[in-house]
Amino acid sequence: MREKIVEILEESCRLKETLARDHVDEIKNMVELIVTAYMRGKKVILFGNGGSAADAQHIAGELVGRFKLERRSLPALALTTNTSILTSLANDYGFDEVFSRQIEAQVNENDVVVGISTSGKSSNVLKGLKAARSRGAKVIGLTGKYGTELKELADVAIMVPSTNTPRIQEAHITIGHIICELVESALFGK
Repeated sequence: MREKIVEILEESCRLKETLARDHVDEIKNMVELIVTAYMRGKKVILFGNGGSAADAQHIAGELVGRFKLERRSLPALALTTNTSILTSLANDYGFDEVFSRQIEAQVNENDVVVGISTSGKSSNVLKGLKAARSRGAKVIGLTGKYGTELKELADVAIMVPSTNTPRIQEAHITIGHIICELVESALFGK
């Protein structure tokens, strides 16, 4: 068991080293999109399924609450938290529409929409991103190695170079934490 633990930790570390080597510019561009949106009085909307839904909620919580600095709240919303909306949309329109319908209601031009899908193939996430683009939002995508379709819908995206869902999710929340720290610093740092 000890060897397996070391193997998992080393795989996670190697993946983050790859992000540090190959994807810093994408993270920087994500931060700049969000900072610009906030400076214009816009908001950030996040969504995904399963663990990606949890990541969306986690990142939204860091933006609304605080990450490291005491500061005013930033407008951010995870589309995965209202069970009445989710279940009524899934019942009335199908699960493929649960994000796109909410985006129709919540997203305005130049808001930032963050779609998270480890596979990059989740039809409800893809439809949500298409709806966001049609409303003039800026689109950020977080996906895995084969998330080409999601990447093509985004203004900026990172395809984490892995097919291992837990490792992709670990990379996504690391990216989310980096974004939160840098956005907070850019807007409220001394």
